[in-house]
Amino acid sequence: MNKKIAVVALGGNALIRGNELGTIQQQEKNTYDTCIHLLKLVKNEHNIVITHGNGPQVGNIMLRNDAGFKTYKIPKMPLDICVADSQGGIGYMIERQMKNILTENKVRRNVITIITQVVVDLNDPAFAEPTKPVGAFYLKEEAELLSKANPELVFKEDPRKRGWRRVVPSPKPMEIMNKKIIKDLVKRGNIVIAAGGGGVPVYRDKKKHLQGIEAVIDKDLASALLAREIKADAFFILTDVSKVYINFQKPNQRALDKISIADAERYYDEGEFAAGSMGPKILAAIDFVKNGGRETIITESTQLSDPNCGTRIVP
Repeated sequence: MNKKIAVVALGGNALIRGNELGTIQQQEKNTYDTCIHLLKLVKNEHNIVITHGNGPQVGNIMLRNDAGFKTYKIPKMPLDICVADSQGGIGYMIERQMKNILTENKVRRNVITIITQVVVDLNDPAFAEPTKPVGAFYLKEEAELLSKANPELVFKEDPRKRGWRRVVPSPKPMEIMNKKIIKDLVKRGNIVIAAGGGGVPVYRDKKKHLQGIEAVIDKDLASALLAREIKADAFFILTDVSKVYINFQKPNQRALDKISIADAERYYDEGEFAAGSMGPKILAAIDFVKNGGRETIITESTQLSDPNCGTRIVP
């Protein structure tokens, strides 16, 4: 029997919760607690691809970069390598915990992690105006000294006044490498972990060779593109709320159950979804459905047992 294919994008709190330090014990427990809910999809006749964020982890890798160079003169690695490192580490944790859950529940599925490169356009306007914050917070004076030592580094003040952070380009994902392999693996019933952290950003040079680049790709947009390219039936975006709201945290807030693309676009244009939180998820949801997907479901992982869970964006 042909099973439905679902791409499941794990939210930022899947591995590291709000005030946690991010020890390996905390991350492994959080990973297990998140992945156990995915079993409901697997048992419900779905073949799944898991994607994930990497914000805290790649930030910590960059801090280790800085500390290693400062103390031992270990050469710093570029951002694309840091993203690839985070993909490997996070993929390993998800793969191991998912396999443990399958074993406990006597479900026979293979689980595999694919370090995924994602092609971007070198002429993307995002490269002219970096906006995505990465890494540590600095004092203004520290940021000025760092940018003076390396003019390629750009720093901006955090909107919440927590300090200054490096900002990097966040170009639009154009192509998921190895998408055919991912599709073949998932169609055969394997659980595939791919496009972690939005994927490792690469571009094609004049010789058509792939080159890494200092950038990060939005995880939800890359996940939507992957879902489109493997012709998934459904795209799940897991976050920390059970539904999407309009008038969020206001006396007249209202949960959305099922909305059309047109309604989603209208609410987005009206400013209902913040750029730093629900906004990118709504754009990714629209992108998937607008390009042939059946539906996007935005919800919390604990709600997956309910067949009508979350907010559903449909054509």
